[in-house]
Amino acid sequence: MRVNLNLLKISTFTALLLFLTAAHAIPSDNNATDQGITYSHVKQQKLAATQQPIPLTVLYVPAEGFAYVNPQGQLTGVSVEIMQDFAAWLKQQHQLAVQLNFVSEPNWQQFYQRIVHARGGVFGLGNVTITELRKQELAFSPPYLHNIAALITHQDIAPLSEWQALPEQFATLKPLAFSGTLHQQRINRLRDQYQPNAEVQQVNSNPDVLAKVASGQYYAYVDAYNYWRAREAGMPLRDHPIAAEGGETFGFIMPHSNDWAGLLEGFFAADSGYLHSPRYQQILTEQLGDELAQLLLSQQQQ
Repeated sequence: MRVNLNLLKISTFTALLLFLTAAHAIPSDNNATDQGITYSHVKQQKLAATQQPIPLTVLYVPAEGFAYVNPQGQLTGVSVEIMQDFAAWLKQQHQLAVQLNFVSEPNWQQFYQRIVHARGGVFGLGNVTITELRKQELAFSPPYLHNIAALITHQDIAPLSEWQALPEQFATLKPLAFSGTLHQQRINRLRDQYQPNAEVQQVNSNPDVLAKVASGQYYAYVDAYNYWRAREAGMPLRDHPIAAEGGETFGFIMPHSNDWAGLLEGFFAADSGYLHSPRYQQILTEQLGDELAQLLLSQQQQ
């Protein structure tokens, strides 16, 4: 019986990566299914010298404009392109060739918990607002976007001119929230103050929020880019500028055991700051459109 030796061959680098992934895994519970090689192991084992790509795991929540598959079948978007720029920077500045292995997780809450329980070189792209409370569970990159939260209703609802008018103008509407997000906290505050007897209905995705608000039965908070995208698609929505909230920022998330975080900080700080670079403005403009890009860029100055 002849054995095909080609089937038995495995590169030294591949074997080493398999060994390192298993050997370096931190003991964890059953939820810790997402693991990646740490930067400390890359240095200890001199993996950069092999000239082979070092795999990093990148979980993402599909979102139009930020992480989506284009008509050509390519994964793209603001978050995806920034991570790809980070990979290019690692190659240029640190001679580290990394391979970004993107993994889709459509459920935002599951996505968040997967990163909380992940180990090592794992990153999460999900437009997560940076808060001190979340920093207890996760590590954050520097901000990659300055966000605006918009209060939206059906377009037939007249614009709010003052808060005191909300109970009357929204009398036929029910509060709606994306479960587990800061928008839920915002809606809860409005309900408590202006509609204390109303029950907040919860959904688990931005498309659900937009569809229900467009039905004319609900009001909700969404990120400004989601509202703009929905309006461009022809959804009958209106925002209420009196209720707009800025001052929050999005960051990529990582488990605390991800020691690539220092390099990610270096990437954002290089050359007077990534968010001030023409490349960053180009990404926002191409992915979100010029008007929305300029609105979001203006938030950096406030």
